[in-house]
Amino acid sequence: MNNCKMILAGFGGQGILFAGKMLVYAAMLKGKKLSWLPSYGPEMRGGTANCHVIIDDEAIGSPIVTHPNVLIAMNQPSLDKFENEVEKDGVIFVDKSLIERKVTRTDIKTVYVDATEIADKMGMKKLANMVMLGAVLKETGLFDADEMAQTIKESLPEKKQHLAESNVSAVMAGFNI
Repeated sequence: MNNCKMILAGFGGQGILFAGKMLVYAAMLKGKKLSWLPSYGPEMRGGTANCHVIIDDEAIGSPIVTHPNVLIAMNQPSLDKFENEVEKDGVIFVDKSLIERKVTRTDIKTVYVDATEIADKMGMKKLANMVMLGAVLKETGLFDADEMAQTIKESLPEKKQHLAESNVSAVMAGFNI
């Protein structure tokens, strides 16, 4: 996928910003142009969090994504807020474990992923973000699973390296659904 303009959104504590970071690290390793712009409420955990990610082969003029071609909605308020901003023919990824309503738009593609449920069944409920990331990679072709596994292993700080394999496992679970 060229010129990926993405918004990842959910509650603070769901790993929204981390998932965005993994995407831009992967882009950096592939020599792409990239932008990562985090936004979160003062509450952090439990408050809203989203980040704008742009990955392209061309120079990026602004880090702000007003009309994404990819939206990852990890909670109902995020879907409500950003659904109508997605550009025509874009893709919305919905964590259907946490969002009951269906996307109402018919001019976009919607991918429903049981990200939280899958992560919970794997004993890794806090890695629903990575399950969703795997599904996004599979659908968009932005990066393959091996590239993301390499990214996770290379980008985690030394004190977090013990979490690399569980993150990779969660990405693979999402990639393989």
